[in-house]
Amino acid sequence: KRILVTGGTGLVGRAIEKVVADGEGRPDEQWIFVSSRDADLTSSSETKALFERHKPTHVIHLAAMVGGLFKNLRSNLDFWRTNIHINDNVLHAAHEMGVEKVVSCLSTCIFPDKTTYPIDETMIHNGPPHSSNFGYSYAKRMIDVQNRGYSEQHGRRFTAVIPTNVFGPHDNFNIEDGHVLPGLIHKVYLAKQTGSALTVWGTGKPRRQFIYSLDLARLFLWVLREYDEVEPIILSVGEEEEVSIQEAAEAIAEAMDFRGDLVFDTSKADGQFKKTASNAKLRRYLPGFQFTPFRKAVKETCAWFDANYANARK
Repeated sequence: KRILVTGGTGLVGRAIEKVVADGEGRPDEQWIFVSSRDADLTSSSETKALFERHKPTHVIHLAAMVGGLFKNLRSNLDFWRTNIHINDNVLHAAHEMGVEKVVSCLSTCIFPDKTTYPIDETMIHNGPPHSSNFGYSYAKRMIDVQNRGYSEQHGRRFTAVIPTNVFGPHDNFNIEDGHVLPGLIHKVYLAKQTGSALTVWGTGKPRRQFIYSLDLARLFLWVLREYDEVEPIILSVGEEEEVSIQEAAEAIAEAMDFRGDLVFDTSKADGQFKKTASNAKLRRYLPGFQFTPFRKAVKETCAWFDANYANARK
């Protein structure tokens, strides 16, 4: 197997690389991690050239234009256009090269905003996503549509996973444009340096299921090797593991030994209040899978950020 990982230097790509290097890889697998430096995936010709160069038999497709709530609010059209081009180019190049299997990465934000909870894999197309990130959400939904098309018309084994909020080493810790957990880690670090209070954007009440990137990486390997459905599968901790943004901030403060005050800036948007996802399908396949406890994973991520601050904060 020659496994090409797009977006290979991002949060999830780095986690897969680590898990493979730490003994989860197999002798019959050659892993190739590529980034935007290797090819512009919004260009069909560069994408095709990348595939012809590496001749993958399998693809894990992680490359995407991503960002937190406030970046999405500013740039919905850019998120739509960029991701539609990337996904169409990657899936079509994979089809043309006869790739045996593609596993793409979706997100729980693709689910309908007005829905019942917990959400599951059957509900993706039941209504519009939250208006804050409709461009990204619809572009990601279209991967599921394309996977079904390639399966029905060409018999391709293209599928997708839907992780909940991923965090871990090598995340985007940019306070303005990153996701909530890495942004909070950076804020706590700075608040400690300056002796000021920690300001959390929003009310702190929205709830999220967080999955540690190294746990997600192990699950990606299982999906690549064992999961044979075209229908996507949610990769998440259980519903009972959901935490509020306030609880996440408190866990980070504890991990980084921050003793200052927590202040909530309620003039900032909260985004979606909750998007509780069911991991029942995953549990049917893998009843014994052990997730890293949230506070342990937060502690490890904070320690990594602390040790790699010069590069991590960029």
